[in-house]
Amino acid sequence: MNTLIFRTVAPFLTALMLLFSIFVLLRGHNEPGGGFIGGLIAASAFAIYGIAFGVSAVRRALWFHPLSVAGAGLLLATLSGLLSALLGVPFMTGLWIYPQLLGVEVPLSTVMSFDVGVYLVVVGAITSIALALEEREID
Repeated sequence: MNTLIFRTVAPFLTALMLLFSIFVLLRGHNEPGGGFIGGLIAASAFAIYGIAFGVSAVRRALWFHPLSVAGAGLLLATLSGLLSALLGVPFMTGLWIYPQLLGVEVPLSTVMSFDVGVYLVVVGAITSIALALEEREID
């Protein structure tokens, strides 16, 4: 399946899928979607790129090892939950701040940081599994 057409389309498809995964991540609180589904879409994008160009190309494209990404996501998700407990409210209670960014009020929450953590865990874990399976040579 490693045809010229597939290798030509794969970078564009990967970029489009990564953008769509971020869209799904960000809209996940008000409509269907979120960190888990967005992470699966992003990991699928890396898998398609790996099928087209090989595991080494995916490892070069990623800045960090996939398991490091998963670990950072787990740390972020855990800290998002513990922050509420440290402030004296029940564990995993959503906390909001409203900083001004270029004159625009931007609502930020621990709910969103938890979702980003889940996204990173799923991307890191599934990408690591996909790369490990692709690396295995079939004799």
